[in-house]
Amino acid sequence: MAFYDLSKPERNQLVERINNAIASDLSNHSLKSILRYFSDDDTYIRRTSYLAIGKLFYSNPQLRPQLMTCLNDLITSDDALIRQTVINAAGEIGKFHFDKVEHFMTIGLFDEHHRVRNAVIGSIKKMGEKNPEPILNWAKPFLKHPDKEVRREICHGIELRGRTHPQDILPLLKVLEFDTTKRVTDTLVHVLGQIAYKQGCLETVVAHLNTWENKLLVQMALDEIVDVHDRYKKFAVLSQQEAIDYIDANYKP
Repeated sequence: MAFYDLSKPERNQLVERINNAIASDLSNHSLKSILRYFSDDDTYIRRTSYLAIGKLFYSNPQLRPQLMTCLNDLITSDDALIRQTVINAAGEIGKFHFDKVEHFMTIGLFDEHHRVRNAVIGSIKKMGEKNPEPILNWAKPFLKHPDKEVRREICHGIELRGRTHPQDILPLLKVLEFDTTKRVTDTLVHVLGQIAYKQGCLETVVAHLNTWENKLLVQMALDEIVDVHDRYKKFAVLSQQEAIDYIDANYKP
């Protein structure tokens, strides 16, 4: 039975069982339950398992050596679901201890399976929200990587930090303004739209775009920003017309 087919009390009991089983595995230098839950077909079972790892890292310091050994062993698993869950677990730790999990992100970024690479994107997002400086320092060199998918994934991964602190990621995004790969450019334009509709963000984004040299790309980004103010009108600080008026008054083509 799938996780959300259970009643809320049953789900709570299952979460407790998973937490206890993973803690027991780590205490006994076993991988039996961890392998079972990390490889479960149900996304929410895997999510519960990597959240359990994160909680144990912070609440049981004595288990940290075995916990890190476990993750280091499992990142080489043949099962993409297990590798994906390892990356997500590392992302929980990296919210405050990125130095301990940086190597997992680098490994995952080049994984052959999209599930694992997407887990890196998600982890960069959640870590960057809490612990931006080391994550952005790690991400920056990859924006010039020869592999277009690596550039795209990093661009996408730093988006969430930009939604509240666009000034932190705009200098990194500018590195991509002359990227010749459409898939990367499309992601760049998307991210610029996503970081421009919250309080104070449009002003920061437009001011920075005034320093960009690729005017064609900037126009694409401005069009996306205007469109986002309509698509997300329930969440945007400004109406679409107010955004248009602000851009017209403050963007210097």
